[in-house]
Amino acid sequence: MGPLRTMGLWFSPRRVRAEGDTPDYRFSLANERTFLAWVRTGLALVAGGIAVDQFATGLSGPVRTVIAVVLLVGGAACAVRAVSHWVRCEVAMRRGEDLPESRFPALLAVGTALAALLVAVAVVTGVLR
Repeated sequence: MGPLRTMGLWFSPRRVRAEGDTPDYRFSLANERTFLAWVRTGLALVAGGIAVDQFATGLSGPVRTVIAVVLLVGGAACAVRAVSHWVRCEVAMRRGEDLPESRFPALLAVGTALAALLVAVAVVTGVLR
């Protein structure tokens, strides 16, 4: 399923329900819980980005900005990824297809780890006090 078609389904639950057969509700509800977990992760990243920007005043401006932006972009990406993946999984379940693959969890983990390492280095070197 192409990205434009997937985006078209984001705001059209009727079109999602028109795909294939209704799956066992337990699977749809598990898919929804996964969606909500990704949204919570996105909110946590946004909060972390705001916290770094507002409270890590010991960091030089550019370093603080880079860390904050990485976290904020990661949060935004989580929100978009959440709805996209939810739709793709729901459609796949309705069609009896394999669930879609995703590299996003690995990208998110690496981005979050890099931001955490930057802050850790700043703390250890005394830049952040």
